[in-house]
Amino acid sequence: MMDLINKKCVPCEGGEPTLTLEEIEKFMKELDKRWEVIGNPSPRLTANFQSEDFKEAMAFVNKVADLAEQEGHHPDISISYSKVDITIWTHKIGGLSENDFILGAKIDDI
Repeated sequence: MMDLINKKCVPCEGGEPTLTLEEIEKFMKELDKRWEVIGNPSPRLTANFQSEDFKEAMAFVNKVADLAEQEGHHPDISISYSKVDITIWTHKIGGLSENDFILGAKIDDI
């Protein structure tokens, strides 16, 4: 275990390589099973979260937004009443970086 939850996202300047399939598989082991990698050739990390109602979904989204600001790494968030879809990837490199998995692990902790 790499203990992603205790790491901090680092600013991406672009030009860094995206994660290999082996690295992605290793990081996926630290995330909740709801996460999946979608997309090719530009993979993204995505998960669906279900809340009791709209108010609870919004409270969750606000916590994710606060976390994203602290980490300086911002996911795409979609809300449909009590369902929240989160998609994470590193825009500057057009794929996945360790930051994406750090943020995913911290979202799991919320």
